[in-house]
Amino acid sequence: MTSPAGTPRRSANWNLPNAITVVRILMAPLVFWMLFADDGADGPLRWWSAVLFIVAISTDWVDGWLARSRGIVTDLGKILDPIADKLLTSGALVCLSILGELPWWVTAIIVVREVGITVWRLAELRQGNVVPASSGGKLKTIVQSVAISFALVPLWTILGDWVHWVNGVLMTAAVILTVWSGLLYVRDAVVLARSTRSGR
Repeated sequence: MTSPAGTPRRSANWNLPNAITVVRILMAPLVFWMLFADDGADGPLRWWSAVLFIVAISTDWVDGWLARSRGIVTDLGKILDPIADKLLTSGALVCLSILGELPWWVTAIIVVREVGITVWRLAELRQGNVVPASSGGKLKTIVQSVAISFALVPLWTILGDWVHWVNGVLMTAAVILTVWSGLLYVRDAVVLARSTRSGR
């Protein structure tokens, strides 16, 4: 759709995909509160916290699909979407570490990578450079979401302690993919910086 002058019309910032993203942001504190309120007791609040996290993180692909399919991708959405994802995943990891269920070094590696890359992408966006998610980044996001979901759901209360081994394998895969995809973004940053300098 174009304006009378023939220039592309910018989509309104407040649309359905962005509203879903905002709801995801608002759900994060509730996830964290229920997790702390349970205090490692593996009771109903722990289950509800896990369910709410899974629902919230699952809406990530919903708002992205709606925005792309309807042609209503906005600058606001590009900013809010990664913030919502990082708030949910990083916040859940910090909560698990505070509860003593996840080593702090795991949380530190993932959070530092997520925050660093997000800040860099937002800085590039302000300069007009859109840095799309790489295939490695998308795979990392999926594995992270699955690993955190399994860490939150107290399946060990039903299936036994062997579930902790599964959780460990999933979280290890998440850490490896987090570091690997982060290195890919560092490579992209170097290439982008060189191209910018050469274009001056």
